Formats: sequence, structure tokens, C-alpha cells
Amino acid sequence: MQQEFLKKAYESALSAGHIFPEIAACEAAIESAWGQSKLAREANNLFGQKQSHPALAGSGTLSLPTQEFLHNQWVNVEANWVRFASWHDCFAARMALLKRLSRAYPHYAAALAAQSGEDFATQVSKSWSTDPERAAKVLAIHAQHRASFVGLREAA
Repeated sequence: MQQEFLKKAYESALSAGHIFPEIAACEAAIESAWGQSKLAREANNLFGQKQSHPALAGSGTLSLPTQEFLHNQWVNVEANWVRFASWHDCFAARMALLKRLSRAYPHYAAALAAQSGEDFATQVSKSWSTDPERAAKVLAIHAQHRASFVGLREAA
């Protein structure tokens, strides 16, 4: 199941022009519980992208509860999430969002300028998620599945 998820996520990230598709696939694994979260299954939302105001063009909205790490503790909150037509659209919208917000969020600018996937994951995780261990989790998945990514790169 994990290999199939990473293959589909990698191919979607690559086709959407992600600068580090391997890392993006690993981020999606963390953010979507390997594609098993309700948000991933019902909305093709692999990164927990919240709906903006005005709503992202061509998308719908799905309201679901989530947990966020606030004031040194996990709390439950209700949030409005973007509903994407496909995984490709999700990856493309995420890259567009990082670019659009890079002026306001220095960590996004640093991630987009990163010279390695590790630097990308480290920088983007500082602002993308409230989980203080996010980057380490993403990089651990990448290390665990490194051999699979070599095969995917060769096939692409």
C-alpha cells in the first residue's frame, strides 16, 4: 500500500511541476495518512490545504475537524478544506500556494530556493504545519523508501 501511494503521489507531483517530487510524495504520506484520511479520500487533498477566502477557483470545500498543535498542546478545531478534482491538481495548487505566500512566509521562500529535498522539507515544515516534528517525519519516510524512488526516477 505504501509503495503504491508513493508511486502515485510521486507521479502526480512530477506532472504538476513540483521541484522535489520525492519529498512532496513523502509530505503527502504524512499529511494524508498514506492517502487514508477522510480529507484525502473525499477531497483529493493530500496536504491539508485549508480553503482560502475567496475560495480557490475551481475547487469545492469540505468541512472536517482536525488537530493542531497550539500553545504546546494538541487541540481539536473545525476547518474548511479545499476539495480538489485530482491529486495532480492538489500538487499544482500547493506549489502555486507556496509561491504566492513566499513573500509573507520566509520559510516558503527558503523552501522554494532550496538546493536539496532535505532543505525543502525542513524549511517548508517550519510554516506549513503546527507539528514540530513534521520535517523529521517526512525525511524518515524518504530515507525508508529511498530505493523505491530510484526506480521511480529511472522509470520517469
